[in-house]
Amino acid sequence: MNSLANSHIQALLAGTHTDPFSVLGLHAGANGKVILRALFPGATQVDVLDADSLTQLATLEMRDAGGFFESELAAAPQNYRLRVKFNEGSVLLADAYSFGAQLSEAELAAFNEGRHLRPHLMLGAHAMSCGGVNGVRFALWAPNASRVSVVGHFNSWDGRRHIMRLRHRAGVWELFVPHVQLGDLYKFELLDRSGNLLPLKADPYARMAELRPGTASIVAALPEPNKIRVDRSAQNNRHAPISIYEVHVGSWQASDSGDFLDWDELAQRLPKYAADLGFTHIELMPISEFPFDGSWGYQTLGLFAPSARFGTPEAFARFVAACHAAGLGLLLDWVPAHFPSDAHGLAQFDGTALYEYADPKEGFHKDWNTLIYNFGRTEVRSFLSASALYWIEHFGIDGLRVDAVASMLYRDYSRNAGEWLPNHLGGRENLEAISLFKQVNEQVSAAGGITLAEESTAFPQVSAPTYAGGLGFHFKWNMGWMNDSLRYMAQNPIHRPWHHELMSFGLVYAFSENYVLPISHDEVVHGKGSMLMKMPGDRWQQFANLRAYYGFMWGHPGKKLLFMGQEFAQVDEWNHQQALPWHLLEHAPHAGMRNLIRDLNLLYRNSRALHQLDCQASGFRWLILDDSQNSVYAWARFDDAGNVMLVVCNFTPVPRHNYLVPVPEGFSAFAEALNTDSQHYGGSNVGNGAAPIAVESQVITLTLPPLATLFLRPVKS
Repeated sequence: MNSLANSHIQALLAGTHTDPFSVLGLHAGANGKVILRALFPGATQVDVLDADSLTQLATLEMRDAGGFFESELAAAPQNYRLRVKFNEGSVLLADAYSFGAQLSEAELAAFNEGRHLRPHLMLGAHAMSCGGVNGVRFALWAPNASRVSVVGHFNSWDGRRHIMRLRHRAGVWELFVPHVQLGDLYKFELLDRSGNLLPLKADPYARMAELRPGTASIVAALPEPNKIRVDRSAQNNRHAPISIYEVHVGSWQASDSGDFLDWDELAQRLPKYAADLGFTHIELMPISEFPFDGSWGYQTLGLFAPSARFGTPEAFARFVAACHAAGLGLLLDWVPAHFPSDAHGLAQFDGTALYEYADPKEGFHKDWNTLIYNFGRTEVRSFLSASALYWIEHFGIDGLRVDAVASMLYRDYSRNAGEWLPNHLGGRENLEAISLFKQVNEQVSAAGGITLAEESTAFPQVSAPTYAGGLGFHFKWNMGWMNDSLRYMAQNPIHRPWHHELMSFGLVYAFSENYVLPISHDEVVHGKGSMLMKMPGDRWQQFANLRAYYGFMWGHPGKKLLFMGQEFAQVDEWNHQQALPWHLLEHAPHAGMRNLIRDLNLLYRNSRALHQLDCQASGFRWLILDDSQNSVYAWARFDDAGNVMLVVCNFTPVPRHNYLVPVPEGFSAFAEALNTDSQHYGGSNVGNGAAPIAVESQVITLTLPPLATLFLRPVKS
């Protein structure tokens, strides 16, 4: 018998053997015989049985008490099982080393060359049947590892039991492990190129993960394709009304026991609530798996896994369906900019800087103490772009809000001179990230989804199509508008005349991008206070200021985004560890604020003039721009059919009577469509009532309520 050399046996038992398929399983022996070898540390006996009849064919010889077995057989069994006896009992197993290669050369080549758009269909854990045996195919990209094993309860977390096969061209390790089932925990055990054992790694492509503080991956079914509905596409474009309710799932509401709501509980509550308030979309802060609650999900280590905090992927799919059934789109925050350095994650994954740039001047974010993806590496680009497609194609979500875009666009982002590396042209732009954005945006668009960029600089053409030289995002957050307008609103009204341009400057560039006006979670944390507490004056004036500001925002060109809790004027700033203070709605001013948000949304949705040309200059005209003395602004919004809505803001606590506002030609009278000072919203009920206001010499005469915004629509004569 051609017995295995002792050096191979010792390498197997030490877990350092790099090519187990060359020695384990069936191999040709002398004179037409075969040799069957098996490694089962801790086993006392291994019998070979016919798979169909379970007739015993042989008992393997124990060559090493550590658990190595080997025997020569007269002929190769057509289909066999191994009965493995341990002190605590026996198990009947198919031999993992009896199965051939699982991945085709074509798909490995496509992955290696960056042509595989959906590597999540190849890598990770996939439940399947192979040769009539149920199990899981595991595959992992780790080109610099000298050995990779999959470990779990199914092999007592012993890295010697299931050493994987290296497919050299792509640096991918693969193995079909019989009898592993959906729901089983697993990780990967790697040796680096020097043979050093690395911390156990979670699967980068895992579709489900263990609830923290556990860090294992879970074998989960691949969700069935779930394309975006045709009717959703029309509701996601730049001419549609888009009003987004931003939600942190963990703190929107709590369950009766005080725990997180799960996806099914959220499906019963959240879509109904957002739809009742007239929002068109819900945006979730990152729900892809992340280790630390305090990162709010922005330091993710599971770009393919909905967080276990809220339930299973199947439950998340039901939540998506509930949103769509309520007429709402669903957007997810997606974080391709960086990842945390937790030992079980992507950092130094195979003992080298595999997913991250190797040089800290490129690969480390000092702001967040995180690592930066290597946007120029083919396999990393495929990993990121596949994640984006996964949420669109398998869950049918409407789109992705891409976090921290500016940090990706610029190599010197938040870095001093000497702390960053220029691109190959000597510039500060990250050309690799720019290329990735274009790729992702094109692929998401082709799949029917949209993307929104959280981008805080003046980088040009963020929301222009790639064929026109842009980055290809569908929308961009207008951070400049947010910063300027909140600076203005924080001023005591007596000082506002000296800051008048802060509210009008946004119109200089309002149509250079497809903008979303964001009042996001970032504006109500870290000592910034809630929206209500940003406002000056006594409590009545704070509410009035905020109502006027929301009117200004909903009347301003651009899609809308409001973070949860601000719709009813939360007093304290947001705390991710607590549910929203829903009891405030028992008080009239807070209930009135929510009534206002509902009516603003309904007016915005039902008035084409307020949304159809949100992103085009032809939809806007200043009527009063320079009345800084009275802190008054007035403008007209139009649709492409010439329908109009007037918006007039008075940002002082002084009512103004007989105030003249010029109006567009062709209208004989206007009437109030909404008044943020209405008593229904908690205001003083100053205004113009329901009676038509006649146009005389292209002017209407108004009563402007204190700290209020008016919407006026034409009245037919």
